[in-house]
Amino acid sequence: MIPRSFPPAPGGSPDGHRIKATLDYGRGPEKTWVYGALRPRDGHELTMTASCRNSIAYQRFLQVMERDNPDGEIVVVTDNLSSHRSVSTRAWLEEHPRIRQVFIPVGACWLNLQEGWWRIFRKAALAGQTFADPDEIEAATLLATAQLNARARPWLWGRPAPPTRKLRRRFVYFL
Repeated sequence: MIPRSFPPAPGGSPDGHRIKATLDYGRGPEKTWVYGALRPRDGHELTMTASCRNSIAYQRFLQVMERDNPDGEIVVVTDNLSSHRSVSTRAWLEEHPRIRQVFIPVGACWLNLQEGWWRIFRKAALAGQTFADPDEIEAATLLATAQLNARARPWLWGRPAPPTRKLRRRFVYFL
């Protein structure tokens, strides 16, 4: 996330579509990354913001995750980002045997339940917002995470079976 330095364009376009603000992209100290973890068993989500996306920030997030889950094994399903596979991260994971990393195949992000939660999170915390600084992004992240955790339910992979339809009338023809 990058804080915008200008408000989005007002009004609509002649063809009836919403006018989209141009992207304000840049590399610098104002950039904020949001890390997240989903516990499918009860739907609890954990988020953390960081100013960079490197091995140190990722290991700090793993520590937050370990504190939030004090008992049992922790299986982290993650993508193939270089900070997840770095030498320092692998050394950190060797010192914390409770945490086990499983990498999803390249190009198959739909296998990760977290991706569905990110869609809901972005809509609740970030959609339509204009942030002045990284602190506002962090406040929006904490608020949305707390609100979503208040109504969390277990996550299941897949789609539920369609309901069976009862016929209203059954016609019987006699010959």
